[in-house]
Amino acid sequence: MTFTLPLRRGLSAGLFAAALLIAAQAPIMAQTPAATPTATGADPVLARVNGVEIKQSDLALAEEDLGANMPQIPPEAKRDYLVTYLADIIMVAQDAEKKKVQESDTFKQRSNFIRKKLLMGQYLQTEGKSAVTDDAMRKVYDDAVKQMGDEPEVHARHILFRAEAKDEAAGKAAEAKAKAVVERLKKGEDFAKLANELTEDPSGKTSGGDLGYFAKEQMVPQFAEVAFKLDKGKISDPVKTDFGWHVIKVEDKRNKPAPEFDKVKPQLEDFVVQKAQADIIGKLRTDAKIEKLYAAAPAPALPGAPAAPAAPEKK
Repeated sequence: MTFTLPLRRGLSAGLFAAALLIAAQAPIMAQTPAATPTATGADPVLARVNGVEIKQSDLALAEEDLGANMPQIPPEAKRDYLVTYLADIIMVAQDAEKKKVQESDTFKQRSNFIRKKLLMGQYLQTEGKSAVTDDAMRKVYDDAVKQMGDEPEVHARHILFRAEAKDEAAGKAAEAKAKAVVERLKKGEDFAKLANELTEDPSGKTSGGDLGYFAKEQMVPQFAEVAFKLDKGKISDPVKTDFGWHVIKVEDKRNKPAPEFDKVKPQLEDFVVQKAQADIIGKLRTDAKIEKLYAAAPAPALPGAPAAPAAPEKK
């Protein structure tokens, strides 16, 4: 089991705009008494639009609502941008309320839908966070480590002489260079020093051809087959791949170690949150009475599954 877990996207996009739609069923952003903006307040008032206060917390919601559409600008400019964005929403919403937009059936239907979506998002977010404990994360970690099993890894170096597969002359020249290197290594020359001097792999010219630890599937088959058969400390004969000709030295072999708990803690937290949310939805689906008042479409066939037999014709 890999620890690369997908991050969960927010369950309800545009929460701030949705909240404004819901609030529009009541008087738009109810008028509040004048207050003096303070830099030290917990939630200072930054501006007023037709008597409606814009607080610091409103800017945070506006920035969340804009998401990727928020321009990359300095903090002072960003504050002014967000205040302008909120001011436009307030002014337009007030004008819409004067024209009774909130009384239309379409608005009521949409605002009711968005209210439910907001409730779902807030509820799942709260419950997901409350499920995150060290014990819960440790259990996920331990289960993942058990599923990893014993995955062999090799730590190797290589010296590469490049040659395109279609270029026969270049291939023969590269092979000859690789054989010459093998002979020099047999006489006791240092592999890392020769790699720095001769390899045509740019990343290996300063690392002695070091490839670090890798699993078998991370390398091309011809390379991996030789590397995993070599004993620790041994050097291969020339090996041909699509990249050219290689000489390989195996430095070490091991089973892949599990990552440290603290290094994958953010991913474990995400997983626990997602599982808690999925469990809630699963239980509610089981307990709910869902009536579909239409003919259900047939379930799609699974890939590779045999087609269902045709019904016999009536005679």
